[in-house]
Amino acid sequence: MSRRTDMDMTVGKPLSIILKFTWPLFLGNIIQQLYNIVDTIIVGRYVGDKALAAVGSTGTLMFLFIGVANGMVTGFSVLTSQRYGAKDEEGVKKTFTHGIYLSLILAAIQTIFSIVFLKLLLIWMNTPDSIFDYAFAYISTITMGITATVFNNYFASLLRAIGNSKMPLFFLMMSAAINIALDLVFIIVFGWETFGAAIATVISQGCSAIAGACYCIIRVPVLRPSLKHWKIHWPTARKQFVLGLPMALVNGITASGTVIMQSAINLFGAVAVTAITAANKFSSIINMGMFSIGQTMPAYVGQNTGARKMDRIKDGIKAAMKIFSVYSIAAGILVISLTPIVMKIFFPTGTDISVYVPYAMIYIVESAVCYIALAMIFIFRSSMQGAGYAFIAMSVGLAEFFVRLICSSLSKVFNNYYLAVGCDPIAWIAGGLLSMILASVVFCKLRRSWEEQSKT
Repeated sequence: MSRRTDMDMTVGKPLSIILKFTWPLFLGNIIQQLYNIVDTIIVGRYVGDKALAAVGSTGTLMFLFIGVANGMVTGFSVLTSQRYGAKDEEGVKKTFTHGIYLSLILAAIQTIFSIVFLKLLLIWMNTPDSIFDYAFAYISTITMGITATVFNNYFASLLRAIGNSKMPLFFLMMSAAINIALDLVFIIVFGWETFGAAIATVISQGCSAIAGACYCIIRVPVLRPSLKHWKIHWPTARKQFVLGLPMALVNGITASGTVIMQSAINLFGAVAVTAITAANKFSSIINMGMFSIGQTMPAYVGQNTGARKMDRIKDGIKAAMKIFSVYSIAAGILVISLTPIVMKIFFPTGTDISVYVPYAMIYIVESAVCYIALAMIFIFRSSMQGAGYAFIAMSVGLAEFFVRLICSSLSKVFNNYYLAVGCDPIAWIAGGLLSMILASVVFCKLRRSWEEQSKT
């Protein structure tokens, strides 16, 4: 096999490997959230509070489209990490090319879906009339450029699969700089309002995707395919699809649940929507650690599954839980303490934010006390996905969806804001407990399977 320039996660202390791999992902996710916040601040300050509410009201739809894309391409790369851990270079190269084919199909399907259903989804979500045009201009532009997002996520997930979390960070920093610069030009100079914010995002994602593709092919020998690897190998394509589909469905189901939650929040008016938008932008920075460990575990577990090292898988899961139990407590304290202060930056000078803070703090407190459950979901569910049990992991997303559906329905019946914003934390508790139970069953089953195979 070619000389490895990336991280072999099948050797070394699991705790130190997970920390070493996760910190660039964490930093990258923080940077991404920061430039999303800058995007929101520019919209709020230079277009107005209605535009700010519009961008916030489409956040769940963005999560739906981008979450499905990210889940699918991450699933494609699970096979890459398993074959990398098994030191199968030919298999790695095949997953590279077949992932590109599958990503093209995915982008085409998502684009067609958005053209047909986007406006209907905004209507179904009870998007207020006062912000509807802003919202449609923003989300329709994002979804028309979904191909850039798909391939940006695909090449980043490939690099993570072979243990490289630093280059995706670099590409993300480059994308953030481009996005902010274009925001300033398109919104302030050209006056393109929410359309300008969206087109800036699409262009920056496209630049990052191109950079990622070039790096994979030019600088990473194990990912560099030859002509023979572009020939369709149906077993590889089928296996990648089988791994990618449930991961996409997990994100899609989870996102659908948040869309339902947003539809309940929208009934409480533009002030509530604006407050949640600002608070959520800040809280999403604080809890990026959970999302980052969710990106780490498929690569870590995938490589060790390929190498058949069950003890390392379990040690890695234990190490992740230790790290993020502490992180969850610290994150909860921080977000509750700072939200009333940080919210000021999202509004023009002189805005009375006292009308927004009560709505925001109810959401923040209910969510923060349940961060540990969110961490459990990312750790256990992502570990099952990395081991190839993505369909079983999907049941966690289904549980979250039904909990959100029940809570949002009850909030509408009783006109209860506490229940509306409680959809997320209650779903996290259900999903966290279920994912822990399922992971225990899955890895016991996998160990027995390996032991039986070793005897034959």
